Amino acid sequence: MIILGIDPGTAITGYGVIGFKGNSFTAYEYGCVRTDSKMELAGRLGILHGRLTEIIKKYSPDHFAIEELFFNKNVKTALAVGHARGVAMLAAVQAGIKVYEYTPLQVKQAVAGNGRAAKEQVQFMVRALFSLKEVPSPDDVADALAVGACHAFRWTGEEALRR
Repeated sequence: MIILGIDPGTAITGYGVIGFKGNSFTAYEYGCVRTDSKMELAGRLGILHGRLTEIIKKYSPDHFAIEELFFNKNVKTALAVGHARGVAMLAAVQAGIKVYEYTPLQVKQAVAGNGRAAKEQVQFMVRALFSLKEVPSPDDVADALAVGACHAFRWTGEEALRR
């Protein structure tokens, strides 16, 4: 199974294209899409959509997993992240890929075994799960890999229950 995991944002959107077979993870590609804060929002969203569409065409993921918007005291930031989430999900839907959404708590629980895990714990587990030499940077990239891993764990668990 190939999964595209996304940690959305307008300035930085982390992504991770991962493979999951049996109990083994492979990181095919991971990184981030950065946009210039001086650009207007529509242009930034266009860049994000274009890059995610390229990644989807290159890897043809079976599943698309994205982090849900958590409560944010800054309404402007929350709206911007919401726009980025929408554009990312649109890229998946246009490619015919089902979208799965996970809260930060679900991601931390799946990857670190604790829904209140510190960012460093999640990063440590991402590095270990994918056998990486170092923690991906910036944090958004490690978070995107964690979202993908969360989906893999939850999906395979649900598959087992359906049998």
